[in-house]
Amino acid sequence: MSTDEGFSQSVEIVNKRGLHARASARLAKEAGRFGANITVCKSDTCVTATSIMGLMMLGAAKGDTVVVRAAGGDAEQAIEDITQLIEDRFGETE
Repeated sequence: MSTDEGFSQSVEIVNKRGLHARASARLAKEAGRFGANITVCKSDTCVTATSIMGLMMLGAAKGDTVVVRAAGGDAEQAIEDITQLIEDRFGETE
């Protein structure tokens, strides 16, 4: 979804262990590829997508919905790629 402040997308966490250390590291690495300012929010808490510790502190478990937001030059592509990573279970089998 596009807004005046950039793009955002709600996505459900589908991997068994949620945003644990490895999944958070993969998301942070993916976010680091982009020049856009990217945040991930759960409820009223938002963190910078390149912060592994911040992502882990969200406590997002399987079944939780997070909102990925991005603003900047490649924001739309960042949203697409990060959403796909989450939907693909961060490359995990479960």
